[in-house]
Amino acid sequence: MNIDADWEYVADRVMGGVSAGALQVDDVGGRRAHRLAGDVSTQNNGGFIQMAFDLGDAEVFDASSWTGIEIDVFGNDEVYDIRLRTDQLTRPWQSFRATFNAPRQWTTVQVPFTSFEANKTDATFDPARLRRIGVLAYGRDFKADVAVSQIRFYR
Repeated sequence: MNIDADWEYVADRVMGGVSAGALQVDDVGGRRAHRLAGDVSTQNNGGFIQMAFDLGDAEVFDASSWTGIEIDVFGNDEVYDIRLRTDQLTRPWQSFRATFNAPRQWTTVQVPFTSFEANKTDATFDPARLRRIGVLAYGRDFKADVAVSQIRFYR
């Protein structure tokens, strides 16, 4: 199921970090895509830039009939995070996360729900309670450049 993502940009500056980037719609490798690019810095307790979206207007989205998330990506051969948030989480730093590599060509990456690990929470991931999906450049000093042309749930 294709997701009509309304991506927004968020950076560690909301918490005092100094990472800098931008989210824009570009032609990347012949495809229209949302591109997250910038400099991730761990200075001042920072370390991320992100593009994320909420899943519709409802409190939660029930994704339990799917196996996971499939994403068409083009990047700079760096590792990025996919972060999921559910209504089980009460703090902005809590999430369920998995990593993927973004090669220098269009690639479809499948991330099964079973590969998401709890981050700063004791909750167990429940795909029936999904609220938000994010793609992050995270955790180390590097130049981020990742584009997403499509994101969807897969069976």
